[in-house]
Amino acid sequence: MLRSTLALTLPLALAAALPAQAAGILPWTDAGAVAEGEMLYQDFCASCHGADLEGEPDWRTPKPSGRMPAPPHDETGHTWHHPDRQLFELTKQGVAAVVGRGYESDMMGFGDVLSDDEILAVLAYIKSTWPPRVIETHDRINAAQEGN
Repeated sequence: MLRSTLALTLPLALAAALPAQAAGILPWTDAGAVAEGEMLYQDFCASCHGADLEGEPDWRTPKPSGRMPAPPHDETGHTWHHPDRQLFELTKQGVAAVVGRGYESDMMGFGDVLSDDEILAVLAYIKSTWPPRVIETHDRINAAQEGN
């Protein structure tokens, strides 16, 4: 009886002890990954998305080219509205490739520039800057996505 009780309670206890990132794929609680991600963000992303993740001015209004400005990646933007896997694909392949249907974007894919782990580190850095309420919401979005 004890063995069957342990067999049922141990997995539940382990699941409860897992970090919130278990609902997604970003290592945002790993200080090393976050530090690497911050350096990579500054090198590859800040020129468009801002050194402080603030995005381009008036980011909701199309540019004269018809393309959208780079959005903020802080809590004021919509990055946290997307599950981890979608953020990864957008970063790796580029927005136009993911959206398709002739959509044009200034956001190139970084799959030929950064490894998958480096892309995850950049996204982990971004997530690590969000306030707890935004992280909680993002974790719920990830959990719902993984449940499909």
